[in-house]
Amino acid sequence: MTLRDTILAAVRAGLGGQTVDAERVRREAASLLEGSEAARPAYAATGPVVDLFAARVISPKVSASVDHIPDLHDMPAAVARYLDARGLPHRIALQPAVALRALDWTGFERPDTLTADEPVGVGMALWGIAETGSLVFHSGPETPILANFLPLHHIVLVRAATIVRHLEDYASAAQATGRPPPRNVNIITGASGTTDIEGSLVLGAHGPKYLHIVIAGSA
Repeated sequence: MTLRDTILAAVRAGLGGQTVDAERVRREAASLLEGSEAARPAYAATGPVVDLFAARVISPKVSASVDHIPDLHDMPAAVARYLDARGLPHRIALQPAVALRALDWTGFERPDTLTADEPVGVGMALWGIAETGSLVFHSGPETPILANFLPLHHIVLVRAATIVRHLEDYASAAQATGRPPPRNVNIITGASGTTDIEGSLVLGAHGPKYLHIVIAGSA
């Protein structure tokens, strides 16, 4: 028996005698050549994409919180509401994005550097994905990747106009900008968590324990 025969025999044994529907496999393989619409899993949710995104964000599988503001300039007030509701001091480590730095952060303490034990970090995502409730960050001078992992509380601004329905829509939108691909892409869905220890969900294992998303404007 060759190594190939051994591997195939192990696969068949693992299938437990199940038969393979060759026609179904052929259709699925062909769909990969027809475009993302044909291969994409069914997503039955309908309605405005911003509402779908917000609903997914607060779902048990994502377990983040969400706020809506009319305009980007209302972000400091939204951050203050979040901090006051949790009895946190008005101290924030601000992502060095020009759009964020230009806002009026009067009354907030803003450390110059982000430390590993920083209580609150405020950032800005490039896109939101409604299907999964995810946020997309590209690495760059304005978006240091560590800012997504070090704070205990991560407060993230995303513009409603940049929320898309599917992951593939983000890929198309990113390509349409004409900018070169980043060295690093973070797609973040909810707070950091793991079930490695006895199958129990532990939040904050590899990053922020709390994620709060602020949606600015309307689509």
